[in-house]
Amino acid sequence: MLTIKRLAEYVGVTVRAVRHYHQTGLLPEPERDHSGYRRYDARAVIDLIRIKTLAEAGVPLARISEIMSADPEHFARAVADIDQALAREIRELRQRRRRVAELTAGERLFLPADIAQYLEDLRALGISDRQVMLERDGWIILAANYPGKASQWIAQKRADLADPEFRRFYLSYDQAHDWDPGDPRLEELAAAMVERLARDAQAAGAASAASTELEELSDDEQALLSAHVNGYSPAWLRLNELVAKRVRAMAAGG
Repeated sequence: MLTIKRLAEYVGVTVRAVRHYHQTGLLPEPERDHSGYRRYDARAVIDLIRIKTLAEAGVPLARISEIMSADPEHFARAVADIDQALAREIRELRQRRRRVAELTAGERLFLPADIAQYLEDLRALGISDRQVMLERDGWIILAANYPGKASQWIAQKRADLADPEFRRFYLSYDQAHDWDPGDPRLEELAAAMVERLARDAQAAGAASAASTELEELSDDEQALLSAHVNGYSPAWLRLNELVAKRVRAMAAGG
């Protein structure tokens, strides 16, 4: 007859596991002897070995009691069911592993290749990580709702980025994030923005690519993107006001 400690050592489990099997009803708990100790016989050793083997094979504890008391036919069906459940879990785990591996692709996990490449181009230009992340978030929203048109918009963005003047402007805009709203450089930047918009509109005979993009969006989408971007910087909000003021003046013939 074995003590609980000796039983656990003999089978290769912990005393805590034996007590857990008692609590769940998997392993009958023997009466205590006159010394107050539980003593386990050969039947307990066999049952515990079977419980351990089934548990290590992946059988849920809730089904071990059923399987241990089953006849051969029932046992075979139960094992087949458990095997199918394990196969499903394996497929799900493999899918999760693939998704985890895809995370190393960065933006390419969430965005089309041409948009992801545009973000890489911004990094190569020296645009801050903060600005690249803002661009990324905006393009995730646009690409999800306008998958066809997003490719057209990003083609124009990449064409703009090939223009040295635009690159200088973009770098200034990125740096302006941290300027004081009263910084006089914002006036100069607003003038450059409006001048470029007017020149592009005249050359194309229509609104610039950026304006065309915005016109495709609903009011809610425009508000969502504007709040997401401009909410980070009082200087950018001031820049928007200065640009709007100049556009109104131009429209009025001023």
